[in-house]
Amino acid sequence: MKFLATVCLLFVTINLSAQKNYWQQEVKYTISAELNDKENSITASEKIVYKNNAPAALNFIWFHIWPNAYSSDSTALIQQIKTDSSRKKKLETFTKGNIEGLAFTVNGKPAATEPHSNPQYIDIIKVLLDKPLQPGDSVIIETPFKVKLPSYFSRSGFADGEFMVCQWYPKPAVFDKNGWHEFPYLDMGEFYSEYASFNVNITLPGNYVVGATGTLNTAAELEAYKKIGTKNTADRKGKPALYTATTTDKKTLNYTIDNAVDFAWFADKNFVIQYDTVQLENGKTIDAFSYYHNKRNTLWSNSIDYVKSAVKSYSNYIGEYDYPVVQAVEGPKNNASGGMEYPTITLITSPDAKAETLDVVIAHEVGHNWFMAMLGSCERDHAWMDEGLNTYFQFYYEADKYRGNEVFGDKIPSDVKKLPLENFLNAVYTTLYKAIEIEPAMETTALDFKNSEDYGMASYLKPAMWMYLLEQEIGFEKMKACFHNYFKKWKFKHPQPEDLKAAFEETLGSSLDKYFSLINKKGKLE
Repeated sequence: MKFLATVCLLFVTINLSAQKNYWQQEVKYTISAELNDKENSITASEKIVYKNNAPAALNFIWFHIWPNAYSSDSTALIQQIKTDSSRKKKLETFTKGNIEGLAFTVNGKPAATEPHSNPQYIDIIKVLLDKPLQPGDSVIIETPFKVKLPSYFSRSGFADGEFMVCQWYPKPAVFDKNGWHEFPYLDMGEFYSEYASFNVNITLPGNYVVGATGTLNTAAELEAYKKIGTKNTADRKGKPALYTATTTDKKTLNYTIDNAVDFAWFADKNFVIQYDTVQLENGKTIDAFSYYHNKRNTLWSNSIDYVKSAVKSYSNYIGEYDYPVVQAVEGPKNNASGGMEYPTITLITSPDAKAETLDVVIAHEVGHNWFMAMLGSCERDHAWMDEGLNTYFQFYYEADKYRGNEVFGDKIPSDVKKLPLENFLNAVYTTLYKAIEIEPAMETTALDFKNSEDYGMASYLKPAMWMYLLEQEIGFEKMKACFHNYFKKWKFKHPQPEDLKAAFEETLGSSLDKYFSLINKKGKLE
């Protein structure tokens, strides 16, 4: 017992030391943007207050200007899609996009900029500072900009009268203990962004319904959404109530949020709105919205229930949802990419062939409010920390609720579906271990995957299987305890793989060296 107590104390001491030395940058955005729905463009201006909490001075700040990824056939985005046979069909018909009109100032004075040395990375720019930004000091960076949206084929753009405004504003790259993370926008490979507060004004024609990251502060608009949404939630079989603009003139909506890694917004004239609230176990009440297309026999009539179910489930699995609102938006028709997550809001583009599928896709994307939004790991370098951990809980969610699993779809035998939850999960994972061999290691950066199939298998499926190996040893309740500890320590921070490991070891009081060595293992995990 004395030895075990010593080991536990050592884990705690190491973890406290790591927490004490941790730092991350602070960013505050003020953005004003106006949508031109005739040009499919956005004219905007941005003010950023950037505080350097690093132990070293900075002479420049790398910025992502990701709309330029859509601007030519030579960008890293287009080149990546061209080399993947399963995705290059996206490029058969699309309209290019870009960002222009940038004129950076630093503390009110014009700032020099430099392009990235890699000619494919035209969606990255270096903003030079006129003097070193010392530790603890802040700088104000401002610029106008105009975004020409592409046709929707990779997260951002327009389609069928709907606008998906994502990866759209100049954004400082993350600077952490490993240095700068100035990577280009990719279709296969997601993001890593500094935590920030946002104050965003969106101006657009008055007849659009908007769903966006954060809290809508425009009182009349919020009241209208809630009133219409409450009616549609209560009466799901009748003709839905639709938003009616009080004027055809432009309107400006204000949104704010703290501790967010991104800001996205979606607009359509014909969205049906559903609204309800979610009561969390800690007593907090959050607003829940869904926005979907007005079409007959849509499965989205129950979407608000799926959003609420996901929030309650993931709060139980990992830790209480910390944002004031949660939302899901139906994306363009005929796009089978599944969905894409942003803080407090997710875009769902999966075909709604059946209710169970829609529920599970919404649960997965809402789940990214934990693994991406509140636990801000680097998705480009450690995709498994986002997609894989989320998939593990998605598999539990759909097994618990439906005795289903998205990998197998309708092929699960009826006798297996009748099994108790624990036995059903064991049958699913046992079959996965036997049937599927995934060659790439989980700890593979997105740039190094040969194709989207390898990326999906190693970043989604293999980590879920890996997590289940530990669950078999300790049980699901202890798994939840591990994640609650991880969430408590790293909420609104940038955890690395070693931080996940330390949080788990602290919870269990034992070493997980052998288990975590598997993140670098190619082929079978066992």
